[in-house]
Amino acid sequence: MSETIEIRAGDGTTARIALHGAEPISWQVGGSDYLWSGDPEHWNRHAPWLFPVVGASAGGAVRVGGRSYPMAQHGFARDLPFTVVAQADDAVTLRLEDDAATRAHYPFAFRLDVTARVAPGSLAFDLTVTNPGDTPLPYGLGFHPAFPWPFAGGERRAGGGYAVLFEKAERPFVPEVGEGGLLVRSERALPLDGARLDLDPALFTEALVFLNAESRALRFVAPGGEAIAMRMRDFPHLAVWTRPTAPFLSLEAWTGHADWAGFDGELSERDSQRLLAPGASAGHGVVLSLEG
Repeated sequence: MSETIEIRAGDGTTARIALHGAEPISWQVGGSDYLWSGDPEHWNRHAPWLFPVVGASAGGAVRVGGRSYPMAQHGFARDLPFTVVAQADDAVTLRLEDDAATRAHYPFAFRLDVTARVAPGSLAFDLTVTNPGDTPLPYGLGFHPAFPWPFAGGERRAGGGYAVLFEKAERPFVPEVGEGGLLVRSERALPLDGARLDLDPALFTEALVFLNAESRALRFVAPGGEAIAMRMRDFPHLAVWTRPTAPFLSLEAWTGHADWAGFDGELSERDSQRLLAPGASAGHGVVLSLEG
């Protein structure tokens, strides 16, 4: 395991943040861990940050200035070491900056700061993307935490009492995910009752992607009413994902999304990719909290 930093709130709530990817790997409230364990039998991650793209890139590459650069799904930040720039008992700020290795995939100067802070029953993140270069910076940013399912009694099955409650009613249709993880223009229907999605492992043949969602908060609710809540700032796209036999559920927040099948444009033309002006910074945020 890579080096980790533990932060602690006054009530005993703790979190452990790995320097590898600035990934939170534990969030304990009342002695129980509400982040997925990272069991490699099912999924060897916990809650990765996605940058500088979210999702798959057409052909496994992005194009900048007419040249192709290899780009892994969800970018490279989750697989690189961050450095500590500030630390307190209850908070830590980690940073990733461009270097020769990143520029072989993404030929831009950038700085990504991730601040994690615990408070009683909660774990909050502030993200800052900065463009120190002299050209616009195209970027996508996402958070991909997973939580145990079940986490408070009940069973992981259809009719097991677990649900995702959106802040607002959402369209009961999502784009299909095609070959290589690219989005396609056809849609699939969901058993979404306004703002409530009753969970069934059979739903998850692919991720459920809610583009331009109405909601800025999600609640993963247990049969007894306990909930893991996730509130987002400036993340317009949401996703809900697991694998059919894996005992976790992932709630995802994205600024961008995978390429549409057939896309062959520049990275700056990618649908929903942000463009950050030279010298500018952009802020995003996520708060996880335990309710009930």
